[in-house]
Amino acid sequence: MKILHILNDGPADLPERIIAVHREQHDVRVVDLTQKDLSYDALIDDIFSSDKVISW
Repeated sequence: MKILHILNDGPADLPERIIAVHREQHDVRVVDLTQKDLSYDALIDDIFSSDKVISW
């Protein structure tokens, strides 16, 4: 399963622990919205190509 985690406020302890568990069994991508070089076109592509999207 492809899972996309979107971090709205940057990395935090709980999301990082859950992401680590998801990475053990799934294809995981993490997007940090606080990054300055963020491509919103790529983000939209990631959202629609993922089976599950989790926003933190």
